[in-house]
Amino acid sequence: MKIALVRQRYTPFGGAERFVARAMEALEKEGTQLTVVARKWQNSGNIPSLICNPFYLGNLWRDWSFARCVCRALEQQRFDLVQSHERIACCDIYRAGDGVHREWLKQRRRILSFSSSLGIALNPFHRYVLAAEKRLFASPRLKAVICNSAMVKNEIMAYFDMPAEKLHVIYSGVDTAAFHPRLKEQHRAGIRRQYAIPDNAPLFLFIGSGFERKGLAAVLHALEIVSDAHLLIVGTDKKLRAYQRLAKSAGLSQRTYFAGGQQDTAPFYGAADAFVLPTLYDPFPNAALEAMAAGLPVITSTKSGAAELIADGRNGFVCDALDISALARCMTTLTQPATTKNMGAAARITVEPYTLANMSSALVSLYQQLLAQRSMI
Repeated sequence: MKIALVRQRYTPFGGAERFVARAMEALEKEGTQLTVVARKWQNSGNIPSLICNPFYLGNLWRDWSFARCVCRALEQQRFDLVQSHERIACCDIYRAGDGVHREWLKQRRRILSFSSSLGIALNPFHRYVLAAEKRLFASPRLKAVICNSAMVKNEIMAYFDMPAEKLHVIYSGVDTAAFHPRLKEQHRAGIRRQYAIPDNAPLFLFIGSGFERKGLAAVLHALEIVSDAHLLIVGTDKKLRAYQRLAKSAGLSQRTYFAGGQQDTAPFYGAADAFVLPTLYDPFPNAALEAMAAGLPVITSTKSGAAELIADGRNGFVCDALDISALARCMTTLTQPATTKNMGAAARITVEPYTLANMSSALVSLYQQLLAQRSMI
């Protein structure tokens, strides 16, 4: 099969990009011929790329010009299937890895003032994305939507009245060999020494770029209540200094550590005792899968697709993203070493079936199903 994968931007710290990279690696092993369509892409092996990088100014022009360029380029190429990770109507398959924009805006309004919410409603970029999303789901070419959680599937059905048979829940895969409980033996002492974290201190790990959406402010406020815990933050944000000031003003400077973006996050899982990500909205954070594979219990929110893998009190906890008291109670429970160890072992068992091979098999099965349907037309 010849398949084009469309993803506009590449960042080594992005969860969506890491998914694409892993999917490419897994699909290559299945004998699938892949071409990446992007503005820029870090070449992976011998996978060819089709670069669409027209000039732009601003987010709206960026997305519009890329979509226009891609659709024109695909008219001149022959692929069995085109799978887009962007809201582009000229695709056969759309992977809704970014979720539903309308739902994200709804959740974001929970933390914004009236004037800020009004600004979002009037923002041309958000209006463009909402319109592009509507065109995508109405496109007669669209044969299937890959949802990385049941949450996203239900949102698409609710907002766009799409038939359930077009929506396929395929969870992301995780390298269960690379992300493994043995990371604790390999990296716990070294990472803690590097950041001057006490050896016996309960350490929570937060991984994610875009701190507002991922819920870092809520974690910092909860940490004020969980007085004996420490927090290691891996990720980038354009308002990094504001979050550092927040930690300082809350008296957390001696218990919070900003590590910045990291291409290799595995050692950080090894250093931690538990993972916390009370995200405002996240279709399915890859970091939660990695944390569970590494043997860490996970605290996440009700609007995170990862909540679908959490058995509350057994391998982690689920709470509302803005419920600071509930978040603090969950974190307090996970400061007990015996509890954390048992729940971490349960988390590992939970994700063992979510391998890259199983993800690849599910994707290939879907591709074959779609091609078979096409041949019958």
